Amino acid sequence: MDVKQQNNKATSANQLNAVTTTPIQIYGAWHAGNDACSWATVRTVTEFDSKNHWLIDRGNGQPSVNLINLSFVNPLKLMNQTTDAGNLNGVPRGMTAEIVNYFKSHNIRVMLSIGGITYTDDWNTALSTNPTRLGLNAAAIAQQLGVGIEIDYEQSSSPNLTGLQSFINAYRSQLPYDATGNNPAARLTIDLAAGDRWLIDLCRYATVNWLTTSNPVLDYANAMVPNRQPNSATDATSNWQEHIDGKPNYSPVIPPLAPAKFTGGLYIVTGTKAAPECINFNNSLQKSCGTYVQTVVPNGAGTTSGMLGFMFWAAETPSSRRISTTPPNTCEGGVGAGATFYNIPIPMPALRQQ
Repeated sequence: MDVKQQNNKATSANQLNAVTTTPIQIYGAWHAGNDACSWATVRTVTEFDSKNHWLIDRGNGQPSVNLINLSFVNPLKLMNQTTDAGNLNGVPRGMTAEIVNYFKSHNIRVMLSIGGITYTDDWNTALSTNPTRLGLNAAAIAQQLGVGIEIDYEQSSSPNLTGLQSFINAYRSQLPYDATGNNPAARLTIDLAAGDRWLIDLCRYATVNWLTTSNPVLDYANAMVPNRQPNSATDATSNWQEHIDGKPNYSPVIPPLAPAKFTGGLYIVTGTKAAPECINFNNSLQKSCGTYVQTVVPNGAGTTSGMLGFMFWAAETPSSRRISTTPPNTCEGGVGAGATFYNIPIPMPALRQQ
């Protein structure tokens, strides 16, 4: 082999070994409130801060996250603008402007999550009754509070995609897609399964119609947590890779999703003990999965490497069966340390579009 051939071979090897690392843009948490996601009670900022201060201060005065999703709003009550013991005009009484501003005053973006597995039947009823009204009401509360909206519709069999399309059309009639991210209320996202093997019809429709890079309707998707915390980085990333690859063997196929159009979900509470994801970043999945999340290459959709980032389930008390992320089990050492390690931008920047 002559010198020229050796140089060409070395150049090719270097190109193959070159990895494009894209900084994480989204590093957020779903917030369950203090009552397992009902948010039914008005709370003072002082009391709320005593349980959640780690979210706005990782120990150095900087927030641990750049996004909070308040979970959950009941879609049927939002459509009907129900006022009852736990809701005011369809919004949980605990999701007040004061709590929203608690986060926004620290440059943390806020969203309201509509649905969750508990409210699947209510999603079905609302979408079959008046999805346009639901979309308009969601847009109105988003504008009122200055928050985004997340769709968490967990109907695994025959979801009402026509109704959901009407909901999105109504929302976008008031708040068009905003690539700059400057208008918080224009941020509209959707939750999909951890991989492509659950919520299949929803995943297919969303990937084809709402999450393209050429004509985006929704800002991005969250690949939700699976039934339990993955045992390893390989287990976690194999789920996310399914979205990137799509499912060409399905009929009809699920096309690939651009890495720049979704985040990956991890648990920060997994049982009766604080998880590494909460208290020990060096032993956490958000560390061991970090290279993948920042470098995974597109496989048929998108042009830039790397997913948008991580979402964590869930702050405070997502379930009476799980530990809460309240003192002494706060997550500065896990989520907060990760924010420092990855130099998470606060506030969240304009998101990659390709």
